[in-house]
Amino acid sequence: MTQPRKPMPERRFAITATDRYLGVFKAFVEAGWQPVKLFTAPTDERISHNKATIAYARSLGLDIQLSPLDQAAMVDLQARDCELLVLASYQWRIGDWAPYLRYAINFHPSPLPRYRGPYPLVQALLDRQKRWAVSCHQVTHEFDAGAVLASRSFELSDDECHESLDLKTQIAAGQLATAVAMNLDALWDQAQPQGEGHYVKLWSDADRLLDFERGVDELQTQLRAFGRFECLARVNNVVFHVRRAAAWKQGHRFPPGAVVHSDGPRLVLACSDGYVALLEWSLLAPGTPTETPAR
Repeated sequence: MTQPRKPMPERRFAITATDRYLGVFKAFVEAGWQPVKLFTAPTDERISHNKATIAYARSLGLDIQLSPLDQAAMVDLQARDCELLVLASYQWRIGDWAPYLRYAINFHPSPLPRYRGPYPLVQALLDRQKRWAVSCHQVTHEFDAGAVLASRSFELSDDECHESLDLKTQIAAGQLATAVAMNLDALWDQAQPQGEGHYVKLWSDADRLLDFERGVDELQTQLRAFGRFECLARVNNVVFHVRRAAAWKQGHRFPPGAVVHSDGPRLVLACSDGYVALLEWSLLAPGTPTETPAR
């Protein structure tokens, strides 16, 4: 007969999170950790969201802070007998936590020490990685460089896109968080130093620009990698923000970038070994207001 799990002695934690990492938040609560505070930041509500995370924190009766986690907040956590800070997406650097807390860990969406950086998922797809991972590491002054407690890896398909990789990463992060929450002390003591790492900076508009001198395979990879972040296309010296596109190989004699067909807003452009159809696009960047707000 299976013995019932012994309740975990009350241990308290605080967390930084947005909705992408709500699963991490819930994993610690469900493992018996007592939350004391949520730190989050304003989001654009298009790519990044925090409404569900805030609603969950409110359901638990937690304080919520939308400003940076500063020394005063650290002192407050110490006064609440908080021993763990979980970082799971946060746009602000935190200071020295060691005088106030026993542990601080970060969930990073990459197979550390490879692909350190603010958002490595896009580069993983551009590099056509076959496997990916989420890692949990100790928080140090240098971003994403602390000793690794544990990781969870998964396979990527040949036609992986940003949205599917993002969702796979969220699921893996929640699973990893459960394992870490249940065995934090041992994993912390056994954490493995990373050694020399690989850093990926956030992309630029030049990285998002479709180069029609390239072939269909490269352009499809680029379109899948940026997904909702949108690629850019220069058509007759006008920059389009591309929400959705299709591409196929076909022989032709058009110069790369030439518009060879149109159907309403849908445009077909030539590339080196085929065509790229811009199916949904805008002349405005994502989130740009279309009307001037009333004064």
